[in-house]
Amino acid sequence: MTGVKGQFTVYYGTFVDAPAFEEPLRFREHCAVGVNAGDGQIRFVEEQCDNPLGYTLQRYPDLVKEHVEVVTAPACGFFFPGFIDTHIHASQYPNCGVLGDDSTLLDWLNKYTFPTEAALSDCKWATQVYSAVIRRTLACGTTTACYYTTIDTEAAKLMAQLCSASGQRALVGKVCMDSNSPDYYVETKEESLQGTLDLALFIEEKLVDPKVKPVVTPRFAPACSSQLLKELGDISREHDWHIQTHLDENFQEIEWVAELFPESKSYTGVYADHGLLGSSTVFAHCVHMTQEEIELVREAQAGIAHCPESNTALMSGECPVTDLYKAGVHKIGLGTDVSAGASCSILDAARAAQTVARHRAMHDRAVDKLSLAQCLYLGTMGGAAVLNMADKVGSFEVGKQFDAQLLDLQSAGSTIDIFPWQREVMVSKGKQGDVKTSAPQPLDTSEIVRKWFYTGDDRNVSNVWIAGKKVK
Repeated sequence: MTGVKGQFTVYYGTFVDAPAFEEPLRFREHCAVGVNAGDGQIRFVEEQCDNPLGYTLQRYPDLVKEHVEVVTAPACGFFFPGFIDTHIHASQYPNCGVLGDDSTLLDWLNKYTFPTEAALSDCKWATQVYSAVIRRTLACGTTTACYYTTIDTEAAKLMAQLCSASGQRALVGKVCMDSNSPDYYVETKEESLQGTLDLALFIEEKLVDPKVKPVVTPRFAPACSSQLLKELGDISREHDWHIQTHLDENFQEIEWVAELFPESKSYTGVYADHGLLGSSTVFAHCVHMTQEEIELVREAQAGIAHCPESNTALMSGECPVTDLYKAGVHKIGLGTDVSAGASCSILDAARAAQTVARHRAMHDRAVDKLSLAQCLYLGTMGGAAVLNMADKVGSFEVGKQFDAQLLDLQSAGSTIDIFPWQREVMVSKGKQGDVKTSAPQPLDTSEIVRKWFYTGDDRNVSNVWIAGKKVK
């Protein structure tokens, strides 16, 4: 391998990832991961390596020392895959934390969400909001996000441009809604379809960033006419574009869908009947699915974005993640669902997912809990599976893109206290003849990861890379 300085980077230290839902976390210590800086692809993973630079030069004789950068994890830190947010409303970011005590989905949409989204047709405001949400998600270690914007096509194009400029991997969708919407925030079927096409073709033919892709985005069934849903389904299949929407979030919403689409057997059936159910579909929430609906999703191999924080905040319910997995629905990831979810952090979502699962298990002993490893899987490989990117991101494997975050538990401002004896064995030196006393036991790598999972935040994210490029 030959090339200019900086073409090859070796990341060295402890690597942690969650390659499978039913497996424990994978720990690889003294590990060297070689990345081609040109395409961001992982070229080798060498465990128990005591000389990362020497190993790299030996493996690639054409490289010279000056062309290789070695990035080493701190003593109390580790590399972890970038988080994947499968459901986030970029346009709602200003409303994070703005919830009434009795807010439920539909009244919250009308009181807070629609007015804010409508205002972002002004690209001056949209630039501020979209730049901020990208900056915040990257700070929290999110390397891939599936974004909703608004019904405004030009503002959606702006979002795609900002994602590309930041280096973030993203799916960007223009919201489609031609029915049952406020007079000040609604579009015609023709405007919705044309805007969807304009955005997608802009991303694919003008922006031309392989990390940024379009996603067809009917807001949810009640906001779309039957004809709009059908034609969006036709467009998505014709171009092989992703689809994102909401499903079975709230009982009132489900009843409304049944009234609006009496010819369909279920809420999921509405999407199936209109050609919007497939392996590239991302359904947010899925809190109250019937057995028939679960079977439809399983057969279609559609993905589910579990949003525990917003489901709790809006009193929508608790998604039965472990039950769904047992039923054969294996494409499940995490979504922050900003702004009904108040945090842009997938780490927060992972903690909330575990809490929700434990609450379910406390009330029903037949329900399985979610382990820490499973929650981190949902935030990485699970999300990659939902977005049909499991062969590209989500874990550290040869051939995948290096989308990663470096966690440092002793970073500036960290809320985590790590004491010296927790990193090494310390024995006191008493006077001659005294009985020696041992300090508390050190923490192993798995326990360090647990401290981060339960008590860490964005201040522990010291660096973020996407496709091998440093973005934080």
